[in-house]
Amino acid sequence: MSEFLVSPATTWNRVESEDMKVKDWVEPSYGELSESFDVVITGVPLSRSSISASAASEYPDFFRKSWNLFTTYSIDEDVDIRALRIADVGDVKMHGTNILQCHDNIEQAMTDVLNGCPESFYVQIGGDHSITAPVVRAFANSSGQRIGILQFDTHLDLRTTESDGPTNGTPIRQLLDAGVVKGEDVYNIGLHGFYNATSLIRAADHYGVNRITLKDFRRRGAESVIANVMKELSEKVDVVYVTVDMDVLDIAYAPGVPASTPGGMRTDELFDLLHEVGKYDIVKGTDFVCVDPHRDTKELQTVKAGVYAFLTMMVSRYVHLKK
Repeated sequence: MSEFLVSPATTWNRVESEDMKVKDWVEPSYGELSESFDVVITGVPLSRSSISASAASEYPDFFRKSWNLFTTYSIDEDVDIRALRIADVGDVKMHGTNILQCHDNIEQAMTDVLNGCPESFYVQIGGDHSITAPVVRAFANSSGQRIGILQFDTHLDLRTTESDGPTNGTPIRQLLDAGVVKGEDVYNIGLHGFYNATSLIRAADHYGVNRITLKDFRRRGAESVIANVMKELSEKVDVVYVTVDMDVLDIAYAPGVPASTPGGMRTDELFDLLHEVGKYDIVKGTDFVCVDPHRDTKELQTVKAGVYAFLTMMVSRYVHLKK
């Protein structure tokens, strides 16, 4: 087990019954990383680096607590995904005040997970969007492969580190400036409205970041957009990492997002996109970030939307693997 991970504080007995809940399906990994895991979940509870005041560090815990509300059966696909072996390896240890130390811990923990479970699919639960930079650095350094990023986001996240530091507004810029990824290998889907300053558009043009607005996505549809993006990425990169900033959703669907905005995606649109993404073998990992459970409604609609999004992707991958 990585010294940078804290095992999930939960008891678990796999309950084999006709009706299996997600809480009985996900297996806590108490100190062991195994090549036999099909999927590995890592909690990344960091939100001190958020530009907006945020308790997104609480989301991994709320994410896990919501598992009792979902089953492993998808009525849409008429399939039960319980055959996937999925492990929860716990949370990355965080420093109390030092954000750069937190990012270093994230990179080290992810490196250990990648080495210990080399054939798995990797799911990271944030935390704010700053976590994506150290996670992707771990992917790049561990494999030596060319990494592409598929980003679902209202924002470009291309602020300069000189003015903003290692925040949730700079993860893509950090990776570009460090040469970890190339701008032409970054695809951002869901941009809309009045939330990206002109300087960020200039930065996107400078780096060659690919931008698909929400308006364009709705005109073309999820299947067409993802098929085209994956075709282009597969011709350039070895691995695709998917980062889902839940602020891509409209405020009506995701009130528990610190930077929530009107005019965003509906939940069903995000689910359709992730269903398409899950079909591609080149996709090796994903994160879900920027959910503050304490801003959410009493019914925790944003928390639940994140779990639903994760399960949608798992179902798609399972169905694809069976073919």
